[in-house]
Amino acid sequence: MKNFSSLFLLQRCLRWSFSLGLIGLAVACSPSDPFSGPSSLNSRYTDEQPALSGNGRYLAFVSNRGGDRNILLYDLQLQQLISLPRLNRRDAITENPSISYTGRYIVYLTSEQGRLMLVLYDRVTRQPQILNQWYQGWVRNPSISPDGRFVVFESSSRGQWDIEVLDRGPNVELDLPDSPVPGSSSTVSP
Repeated sequence: MKNFSSLFLLQRCLRWSFSLGLIGLAVACSPSDPFSGPSSLNSRYTDEQPALSGNGRYLAFVSNRGGDRNILLYDLQLQQLISLPRLNRRDAITENPSISYTGRYIVYLTSEQGRLMLVLYDRVTRQPQILNQWYQGWVRNPSISPDGRFVVFESSSRGQWDIEVLDRGPNVELDLPDSPVPGSSSTVSP
């Protein structure tokens, strides 16, 4: 009888330990908010594809901190992440950020339902704008001019990879060196 109760107690302890182990594993693997915890530049997640603003203050990069591939913006002067409302979406993958002089404009690629799109994000208006809706074929490797007027990228519209230059027009608000830092009051402090 004593042997039977020891065996029963051992089985119960093993089940309890196994259950706690599974709970711990689930918590450790669950996605987290990229703005929670320390906002250091590098993290335990994959941080890649860095792009530095012309004034050297902002760094845009791709990270999987939130469980998805998102573009994050880091203020090197304040040493904190900057909120980018409406830029990242849970059902899309973002890649290849490029950033204007003071970080007002961010150009990047996003893949949504298998369609690759070239997008411009304005930190002042907090609105993304699809730029390649008139192009046939694929796009890759976008880059924005320091003032934010021109966007260059590679396009396969002619059956080969060509360089396209997109002029956003003379009436676009330029991101100039003496412009005030956009969104400096909208920083997110973890």
